[in-house]
Amino acid sequence: MEGMEYAKAAAFLGAAIAMGVGTIGPALGQGLIGMKACESIGKYPESAGKIRTTMMIAMGLVETSAIYALMVAGALILFNK
Repeated sequence: MEGMEYAKAAAFLGAAIAMGVGTIGPALGQGLIGMKACESIGKYPESAGKIRTTMMIAMGLVETSAIYALMVAGALILFNK
């Protein structure tokens, strides 16, 4: 029974690491996307609608990698019983 406890602890640790590392990149990416969008709107205010739309699409694409990390973490926790 002791081996099962180590396996569960390793799964929980792996899930925590997957979420921690898997969300650093998207967080930085979304910050950079927002920064560049604000700069572009400041330079070209007449294009604000197009810039905002493109920014939202780009943020949605970047967020998918964080969602994949959440799915991996959930699978590690759920399938280790």
